[in-house]
Amino acid sequence: MAHSPAAVPGAQEPGCPIRVEHDRRRRQFTVRLNGCHDRAVLLYEYVGKRTVDLQHTEVPDAYRGRGIAKHLAKAALDFVVEEDLKAHLTCWYIQKYVKENPLPQYLERLQP
Repeated sequence: MAHSPAAVPGAQEPGCPIRVEHDRRRRQFTVRLNGCHDRAVLLYEYVGKRTVDLQHTEVPDAYRGRGIAKHLAKAALDFVVEEDLKAHLTCWYIQKYVKENPLPQYLERLQP
């Protein structure tokens, strides 16, 4: 399941859109950077039948500050909403993203 690309200059090639890919088998969301050599990733695990733990987001140093983690966070939270799951937020960045984007569809699915 790929989410719509959004332009973030310099994320891949200048002017190329960011494309978040969801690998359900590996339980991760990724953005390929600089072709396929580098990638940003958000990892999650199922911690119950209908609950996921959004565990870790990592963007290589050279690509930080360009909004890439924000795209990963949105894709992961949209997945939680679309699949009608609950989410536990271990990752500090996802916690920050939800505080900055307190959408009701996200907030109602959070587990303490």
